[in-house]
Amino acid sequence: MSVAAAFSGMRSVSPMVFRAGCPDCRGRFELTASALRLAIGATSKTTFYSFTCPDCGSSVRKPAGERIVELLTGGGVRTLRLHSTL
Repeated sequence: MSVAAAFSGMRSVSPMVFRAGCPDCRGRFELTASALRLAIGATSKTTFYSFTCPDCGSSVRKPAGERIVELLTGGGVRTLRLHSTL
């Protein structure tokens, strides 16, 4: 069976979107995974996600708890693991 034949019956998949808000302009919007970045640090204070507000252009950085990390990584958000040096 060819690859084309194996996938011929599949439907296209919509990209994952995440709801977000800007603390500066108070805008509410949806962002695709490619618009977000996730940084995972050694502690909860160094684990966060960031994006640029599509309404006002501000750089936004918000804390990411365990559940947010799970949702973002599962949704294909690019992840950076931060390492501390001793």
